Amino acid sequence: MELNFDKDLKFSMEITVENKDTANSYGSGDLDVFATPAMTALMENAARNCVLKGLPEGFTTVGMEISVKHIKATPIGVVVRAEALLEKVEGKKLFFKIEAYDDLGKIGEGLHSRYIVNAKDFMKKTVR
Repeated sequence: MELNFDKDLKFSMEITVENKDTANSYGSGDLDVFATPAMTALMENAARNCVLKGLPEGFTTVGMEISVKHIKATPIGVVVRAEALLEKVEGKKLFFKIEAYDDLGKIGEGLHSRYIVNAKDFMKKTVR
């Protein structure tokens, strides 16, 4: 499988924080602020989308590891943007720098790695 990802490939995406995105709703906290799991999922999704168009047909990526710091709280109704930067490729393993921002600045940062898989073969391995 030949991969040709540009060095420093970037992708960003945004959401507006809703009730379903809060720590109170996720059960990860008691307050109606943007949940750490919701921020992490947005960051991971940005990384997934960063390389999606460059993958051969029938292939996708799966998350392997993520390390995130949630720096600041964001209330309901505020737009949050996640950014992913592909920093390194080692065979089928992809390494990303991930960050999240709201209207006041950075709210989260971390590192994330994903692995390129054949979607059908991967799903066959999950059958129990």
